[in-house]
Amino acid sequence: MKARKSAGKRKWVDPDDAPELTKEWFETADLYKGEKLIRRGRPRSAAPKTAVSLRLDADVLEYYKSAGAGWQSRINADLRKAAKLKQRA
Repeated sequence: MKARKSAGKRKWVDPDDAPELTKEWFETADLYKGEKLIRRGRPRSAAPKTAVSLRLDADVLEYYKSAGAGWQSRINADLRKAAKLKQRA
């Protein structure tokens, strides 16, 4: 387990002086499996997408955005169809 630096200047000695371990403390604590730090959040994708800059006609962009959230995914799906690529799950 990786050693951490003390957050305060005072050295803690007596177990009775330990801070209360609250739900909030556990939610922000690092989680280890053996020596390995387990990352939080969304796991890395096996096929990550690539960020690009793309110039679209204003009316095309408005069409996709008007349908709400997920407009970039819909553009991606339509491009896959046009290129006759297999749809991903």
